[in-house]
Amino acid sequence: MITFVIRALIFLVSAFLGLVVADLLLPGFFLHWNDWWGIVLAVVIFAVLQSVLAPWLFKVARRHADAFVGGIGLLSTFVALLIAVLIPAAGIGIDGPVAWIIGTLVVWLVTALATWLLPPLFIKKKVSDRRS
Repeated sequence: MITFVIRALIFLVSAFLGLVVADLLLPGFFLHWNDWWGIVLAVVIFAVLQSVLAPWLFKVARRHADAFVGGIGLLSTFVALLIAVLIPAAGIGIDGPVAWIIGTLVVWLVTALATWLLPPLFIKKKVSDRRS
């Protein structure tokens, strides 16, 4: 159970980092910083959708279009961003095709790196806590 909670927190943190980096780098990609609840909602919506869409799209692509399996992360990131933007209460906006394309790439890259680099930090702490 604790491992599940740690993984969920890592996924939420990685989603937050991805959205913030895209907000900082791209002029057409923005988070509504005056509405902190909207940002929290956008991060949660994006993280949940990403975690649900990636395995589902992988399964569909594997069955019907095996050549697209490598791009599932990008596709699920794009779809999760699209749905998060369409929800009015979420504090995220994306304007223009360049912001959509580059934003998808940035968010995907940052979340991928964060989900790869953050677990060893938490696991190392967990192991050291158990040893002491």
